[in-house]
Amino acid sequence: MFDQLKNLKGLAGLMDNAGEIREKMQQMQEELGRLTAEADAGAGAVRVVVNGKMQVLKVDLDRAMLSSLAGEGPDTDKQMIEELITSATNEALTRAQELVRQEMTKLTGGMDLPGMDGLLGG
Repeated sequence: MFDQLKNLKGLAGLMDNAGEIREKMQQMQEELGRLTAEADAGAGAVRVVVNGKMQVLKVDLDRAMLSSLAGEGPDTDKQMIEELITSATNEALTRAQELVRQEMTKLTGGMDLPGMDGLLGG
């Protein structure tokens, strides 16, 4: 009950500052485009970089590493590379989502507002 009262007071404070919050949200959107997270798979054979808007910015394939991981033929190699790209992308997105959560916590002063992370692409 006390947590609900605390959240209601916090929400009332946010409503009083709606214009300021709107401006901060706009700044946050811009900042999320600049934030990056990256991850690799296959011991660095594949590296993926994403931004805070959950956009893939870069996929880097290390030929030497991929060659050392090569399978028994072109189909196996293709499947392995696809799996490594998928794995690295998912991990990079998970890291970017955590960055977004951290930025949202700063913006809301630690208050948990349902649906807020959806506004920022999280």
